[in-house]
Amino acid sequence: MAIFPQFGKQPSGTRLARIQQSPNFKNNRFENIDFTPNMSEEFSASKLLKSYISPVAKEPTPVHGVPFEKNNLHQLLDNSLVWFGHSSYLLKFEGLTFLIDPVFSGSASPFSFNIKSFKGSNEYQVEDMPAIDYLIISHDHYDHLDYKTILALKSKVGHIICGLGVGEHFEFWGYSPELITELDWHEQIQLKNNVKIRATPARHFSGRGFKRNNTLFCSYILSSESQQLFLGGDSGYGSHFKTIGEQYGPFDFGILECGQYNVMWKEIHTRPNEWAKVISDLKLKSVMPVHFGKFKLALHDWNEPVQRFSEEVTSLNIPFFTPKIGAILQWNQPAKNEKWWI
Repeated sequence: MAIFPQFGKQPSGTRLARIQQSPNFKNNRFENIDFTPNMSEEFSASKLLKSYISPVAKEPTPVHGVPFEKNNLHQLLDNSLVWFGHSSYLLKFEGLTFLIDPVFSGSASPFSFNIKSFKGSNEYQVEDMPAIDYLIISHDHYDHLDYKTILALKSKVGHIICGLGVGEHFEFWGYSPELITELDWHEQIQLKNNVKIRATPARHFSGRGFKRNNTLFCSYILSSESQQLFLGGDSGYGSHFKTIGEQYGPFDFGILECGQYNVMWKEIHTRPNEWAKVISDLKLKSVMPVHFGKFKLALHDWNEPVQRFSEEVTSLNIPFFTPKIGAILQWNQPAKNEKWWI
């Protein structure tokens, strides 16, 4: 294996040939539906440097650590979810166990000394996980696809679902190609127990090295005969949300990113004052925020995203859930939200 296997491998062979046939692959890269520059017009190197030298955040990392609960994950009931911080969570749906974007190594970087997890946010490990029917990966950034975690999970994973090209990393890391299903936007497949999963667009980017957008970045719809969930990956606000809502909505429960935003990269992460539009566009009946609480990847206070999300969503008069790390959430039950981040 390569000197730095954590970087993964670029798609090649028949996988690359399939990618090149995708209507979303243009000019040798996956393209967003809406024009999405690498950095917004507000960006400049001097502005970014000044932001890091003189940050405005009062508490960029939690001084006393992040509150958490430790529960037995082997006994989850249907319609249950456990959040592990950032965008990692386990959910039980129609008798099946799904693990989404797990990062348990304590770092959101190819190197363990960089982008460390907050104290209290990495208390769950691979050994705490039950058998996983389906491992779902939204995209291949290090804070969503973690090399050490994926290696450690190998004996527990029944099947992998990811965007086009991401399977190359898994094969490179020793997973059998028979265990991997790669989806293009709007493709749907049948899972066990009459459950279906569909890949849907996101407005973001991908890549683990110098080359961007050589693999696909996705959100997903998980559906059964009685309900459907929207599993949002990383995404800036865009026209795709309304398209998804009109084509496939409404959704009984949605999981949306709400952190690591900044005006300098506003096209690739949803910002405050946009969450209400996303919820409306998608036709969500209830919602939970993720993508915060574990890593510092932006310049805001560590707890600003969840505080602002809870304030803004309250006015929409729909149920929303803000569980602490490790708490068991049941999305078909009334929300019981304590402000654990204050």
